[in-house]
Amino acid sequence: MSQITTHVLDTTRGLPAADLAITLYQQVNGDWQQLASGTTNSDGRIPNLLDQDRVLDGGCYRVHFDTQAYFDRNEEAGFYPYVDIVFTIDGSGAHYHIPLLLTAYGYSTYRGS
Repeated sequence: MSQITTHVLDTTRGLPAADLAITLYQQVNGDWQQLASGTTNSDGRIPNLLDQDRVLDGGCYRVHFDTQAYFDRNEEAGFYPYVDIVFTIDGSGAHYHIPLLLTAYGYSTYRGS
């Protein structure tokens, strides 16, 4: 399993958010460098965002969710064109699960397991 995983649920529909583009970045010297990208599957997940053996350094990371394209595909007006979740990791190799609960006019997140 990738060290960083996500799961996106469309709480308006009560379904996983399939085909939602996600990009992972690492902050290096004040700039954001792209590490990986992918699109959620039918379960709203990207199982292999990073290679299974890749261990990230401690630091600040950002997951970018392209919510506008998702809302457009579902013919829904969305208020947030994207969602960025910024978080820190300690470099221990621990697993970090970053879920997103999404509606057209709100979202929430937490550190999952």
